[in-house]
Amino acid sequence: MAVGHDGGVTDDDSVLTRPAPEPDVVAAYGPGAEDVADVQLGGDDQPLVIVLHGGFWRREYDRTHLRAMIHGLAAEGFTAAAPEYRRVPGRPDAALEDVRVALRILPIELRGRHDGRVVVVGHSAGGHLALWAASVAPAPGQVGTVALAAVADVGGADRERLGDGAVEAFLGGPASSRPDLDPTRMVSAIEPVTLLHGTEDHVVPLRQSEAYAAAHRESELRPLPGAGHFALVDPLSAVWPSVVEAVRDMAARRTVEGVPGPT
Repeated sequence: MAVGHDGGVTDDDSVLTRPAPEPDVVAAYGPGAEDVADVQLGGDDQPLVIVLHGGFWRREYDRTHLRAMIHGLAAEGFTAAAPEYRRVPGRPDAALEDVRVALRILPIELRGRHDGRVVVVGHSAGGHLALWAASVAPAPGQVGTVALAAVADVGGADRERLGDGAVEAFLGGPASSRPDLDPTRMVSAIEPVTLLHGTEDHVVPLRQSEAYAAAHRESELRPLPGAGHFALVDPLSAVWPSVVEAVRDMAARRTVEGVPGPT
């Protein structure tokens, strides 16, 4: 067990520090020091999976915490990329711009390593960024979004002071000052959205995803009984097959021009 940012008891977070293989490639998506992504190579006949890391948008949590996850996705046949993004207190637009550019450039930089389709996955605060991007800045060829234990209701997270006031620290003010960054209040995504959330998540509670699903009824919420916060990014967890299934379901729903559909 571990202690979460909110002071509560959480599930096992050992995946964040467990040794994992170095990425096959570190791909640049821009000129900045943080404009890079760890990439684990899979088959070229599957969508590219771009995974946005969490950590309540705080500096001390970075893309390296997802190395086990992208290795697990590559073992399932997907090329998986975990981009870094700036995490500067009070400057949310820096993170959003990095995510916007990464989603636009990485499918091009990794051309030939995927079939032209893109699935965007985000965990925790990265789930917030994935849902934001799904509404206003989808990747070219994006066929869907999978949000894992996402901070999907920014206003609710602010009221509850999740992550010891993480929303206010990220935004530099209350959630009400930036309704344009709250997925529950944004326009619905064009492509499908699936939310996975553990029922025993004490870091980002299930009601966060429930609020998004209530606001965007075309989305699909899949509660994971008994799962906590970190199990969703852990290939050794009991719920990992549910994560892979959600990604595969997105891949099966849509094709892009010039890309054959799944057989």
